[in-house]
Order: sequence, then C-alpha cells, then structure tokens
Amino acid sequence: MDFLKKYRNVLGVAAILGVTLAVIYAAAVRERVEPEFMHYAEFVAAAEAGYVTEATLGGGAMIFFTIYGENGEENFTTNNPRREDFKEFLLLNGISVTESGGSDMNFLQIGFTIALVAGILLFVQRKNSAVRAAGGLSPVTVSAGEGEKLCGFEHVAGNLEAKESVQDIVDYLREPEKFTRYGARMPRGILFHGKPGTGKTLMARAMAGEAGVPFYAVSGSDFVQMYVGVGAARVRDLFKKARESGSGVIFIDEIDALGKKRSDGINGNDEREQTLNALLTEMQGFSEGSGIVVVAATNRPDTLDEALLRPGRFDRRVEIGLPDVNARKQILKLHAKGKPLAEVNLEKLAHDTVFFSGAMLEGLLNDAAINAARRGGDEISNDDVTAAYYTALAGSQKKDYSHIRRKEREITAWHEAGHALASVLANPENRVAKVTIIPSTSGAGGFCVNIPPERMYYTKRELREQIMVALAGRCSEEIRFGADFVTTGASNDIEKATTTAMQYVTKFGMGTTVADRALLKDDDKIAAESGELVNELYEKTRELLAENYPKLESLADELLEKEIVDGDRVIEIIKQSARQARSGHRGHVSAATRSLEAGCRLLSNEGPLTPTRDKP
Repeated sequence: MDFLKKYRNVLGVAAILGVTLAVIYAAAVRERVEPEFMHYAEFVAAAEAGYVTEATLGGGAMIFFTIYGENGEENFTTNNPRREDFKEFLLLNGISVTESGGSDMNFLQIGFTIALVAGILLFVQRKNSAVRAAGGLSPVTVSAGEGEKLCGFEHVAGNLEAKESVQDIVDYLREPEKFTRYGARMPRGILFHGKPGTGKTLMARAMAGEAGVPFYAVSGSDFVQMYVGVGAARVRDLFKKARESGSGVIFIDEIDALGKKRSDGINGNDEREQTLNALLTEMQGFSEGSGIVVVAATNRPDTLDEALLRPGRFDRRVEIGLPDVNARKQILKLHAKGKPLAEVNLEKLAHDTVFFSGAMLEGLLNDAAINAARRGGDEISNDDVTAAYYTALAGSQKKDYSHIRRKEREITAWHEAGHALASVLANPENRVAKVTIIPSTSGAGGFCVNIPPERMYYTKRELREQIMVALAGRCSEEIRFGADFVTTGASNDIEKATTTAMQYVTKFGMGTTVADRALLKDDDKIAAESGELVNELYEKTRELLAENYPKLESLADELLEKEIVDGDRVIEIIKQSARQARSGHRGHVSAATRSLEAGCRLLSNEGPLTPTRDKP
C-alpha cells in the first residue's frame, strides 16, 4: 500500500499512456487488411498494362499497390526493388504514388518516446515539489541522538580553553534545572572562529555528543539560493526540525556565506538579506528553556553582520586557534592510535610542525601510513613520517630531474645555501632542519626548511631578521654570479619580504610613525618606506654573506654533491668554517664570526644565546 501511495502519480500516467497506445494500435490494425503477395514480374506487367492505380512506397522490404480488376479494387504487395528510377517508372505509367515512413512499430516507438518524456517530466516535477516543501534544500544532516554518543571531548585533543568555554553549555543541555534555579539562561548562539582546519566542526560535534542531543549540521552556502524566499524557508524548516526534538545543537558551517554585513540598500542581495533576517528572527524566538543552541563557524568573523554578534544572538565568541606544541603532541598521539608506528619521535615531530593545524597533523600521519602501505612495510617508519612532513611543506620530490642543467643546479645550490647561512647568522633562534636542491612538484627548484620557535609575539628585530633570511637567496646569487645574472627563482622570496615590510610599516607601526598608515591611506609613503626598508636589509644581508663567503661556498658545494643536507650537517659545515676563520685570523675575530659562533652554539645547545653580531 505504501508503494502504491508513493508512486500513484507515476502509475496513473503509465496506465493512461498504455491504454491510449493500445487503442491507437488496434485501430491501425483494423483499418489494414493483409494484402495478397504478387511476384515482381507480374507487378511490372500489370503496371505497364495500366491495371495498377496506386502504390505505396516505404523504406521496408515490401511495397503496397492497388489493382483495379473484375472484382473492383484489390490490394497486393510485392518486393521493393529499391531502384533509383522506380518511382519515375510508376509515375510514367500513370500510377499514383504515396510515400510511407514505416510500419506498425512506429506507433510503439512514438508511444515509448512519449512515455519516457512524460516519466522524466513527472520525476522532475515531484523532485521540485519535494525541494520546495523542504525550503529548497537537501536533507539536513542529523546525527547523535539522545543516548547515543558518536563523538566527545576525548576526540578533541588540545583546545583546552575552547573546551572550558563550552563546557557550561554542555552542562546546561544535560541539566537545565541546575542553571534555571539561579535565573541563568543558556546562550542562544556560540560563534567558533579561527583558521581553517583547527577543529571548529569537530568541537561542535563533540558538544552534541557530550550532551547526548541531536546534531543538525548545515553549511551557510546551503541557504543562499537563486530565488528570493527559498533560503529563508529553509532556515524556518531547520529550526522547526530542531524544536520537534526538544533540544539539540544546530551547527552552521561557513556562516559568513549567509551572514555577511548587509548593504545600505544599493546593489544589495535581497535573497541573502531575507535569509539573514529569517535566521535572526528564529534565534530571537527561542524560549529560554528550549534546550536548543546554535553554533556557527567562520574563518572571517570581521565580515559578519553586527546584528548576528549582538547579545541574544551569538552571545559567545570562542576562538579555535592553531595548537601549541603540547596540543600538537596530544593531537599526534590521538591520530597515531590504531596505526602501527615504529620508533617515531612524536615529541620532536610536534616541535617541528609549528603553524600546523589539527587537520594538517592528521593528514601528515595519514600520508605517512599511505607511504608505508605503498612500500609494503610492516610498520610506519620514521622515514615515512619524514617524507610526509616535507611533502606537506614543499610538495613531493620529483623523481626525474635529469633534464636540469648543471648551471641551474649550481644557481639553486647557491640560492638555498644563502637562505641556510643567513638563517644561522641573522636569525639564530630558528632551526635549519633540511636544505635540498631537488625540485618539488609544487614548482620549487629547492627549499630550506627553517623552523621557528614557539612565539607569542615578534619583536622589531625578529621581523627584520625574517626579511633578511627571505632576501638571502637573491643576495647569494648576486655575490656568486653577479648582479646581471640573478634569476627569477627569488620571486616568491621577494614577495614574502615585501609583505612583511608592508606589515612592519603599517599594521605593526614599526616604521617612522607608530600610526597604522594603512588606516591613514598614506599609500605613497607606505610604498616608499617599505621599499627603503627592503633595500636597506638587502644591503645588510649581502654584506653579511660576503663576509662569510667561504662558509657560503662550502654549503653550496655540499648541496651540489649530496643534493640533500640536514640541519646537523649544516651546523657542522659552518662550525668547520668558523674554526678555520679563527685560526686564520687568530688575533682578530670579526663581528660576523662571533655572530656565526653564537648561532652555532644556540642551534647545537652548546651555550646560551649571547650573540655579539651587528644588529640588523
């Protein structure tokens, strides 16, 4: 019965089409009497004698004709000769010719086509009706009902502050009377904001899992429709479903697609604004004891409409930031469960993965597992993890780079040696992990992995050091090959250096004025001051590398020979050069040499950071 009810429209259309085709076919069969067969030679003789009055030609194997004889008109059929002049022969003998398109199968073909088109139209009409009934949307994802826990806080490593910020919401969903007797109400909305991959969706799912309530997940883009009013209808449908369950967590991912700041009425988006108004109205309409909380996530909270962020809507804003070293260690341990890891130092990996998000860490271990499966190993080795790490940073290494000329390899070696040496000399707190001249699939001819320490802030000096390290590759090329033979390989480095210099002058107020010049719109002064800063630091970097030319040359030669040099070997080469420089100058130790030694001590943990080099 359910089947008949569900498909009654389809069955009705099919029955009507079937009856219609049957009637048409029966009528056609009744009108036609099966004619008698006549040999073709007899037909030609009768035609030439003038007995044939009319003939019907078609594409089939037979032709139909009528003879007027003693018994009146009689129908016959004969073979179709398929001659080009056959029709002309008939006309010359005074025979009326009619051309036909086919046989009885035409009725079936036409009927089948009609039925197919009608079925498709009916299916589309029913689909559109269902979509309109649901507000123009695909079904809402619902998971983790009461008594069922698919995800909890134990699945969220790190983010301790964020967990504490939402723990009271979970407690309220579990025991609302605990809060209501104090006159407290649950926040109607929570806004998670932070960089991509930091775990905003996971945190919202864990909230619902901990509270044991349904989790309704949608994306902000699902509400943005072509027709005005459709998005607003879906908002109402979503909240209606949540109210039916009594309590739950409504999660709207990428809410900036829906809740951007509204315009002043000129060139506005009526559909987007109507949808936003519907969301604001539904959130305002919650009763204090409804047990429903709306959680939204965005990477750009600054673009959201102010009405969304006011108290009574999204009462609480929680930042889900990048994990620190301890959180990264916990995340790695969590994702390492179930994976046959060999002797992999997760603590060292946590220190090396600065600026990695939780999603990137999970992807790193997953890529390591894929590497192990590809080579058929019993366990995930440290080499598998290392390969996955450098692939995440710079892309996979190319397998065949034999087409690269010796000259280009030499340029790459000097370029990367410049980055490595400048990092040790100008920015000794950073750790050089690896230098290579093997090209990668990301388009880089080589790269130098420079790992910074955990920092809350950057000083003015550290920003200048960053710019110097970025410019060191171009400086090294100029020192070795001359100003007329520098290459385009430093384009990305120059872009990074310029961006940092612009922020140095504008956002951080470290230029000639403390005021944010980007807000003051001093574009010409910004460009001039940023350019002067880059040029100044370029000259300092070039002087620094020129003073340490033997060390630069040693690093470049090592890269040309081995193609990959790890951080320990970089320090060893620089130490050797430092000892040679000391023995060669005995009585005089330059500022550059003292700086070099200080950087080596720091990176090898041989002594405290007491550099005496010139300030950049």
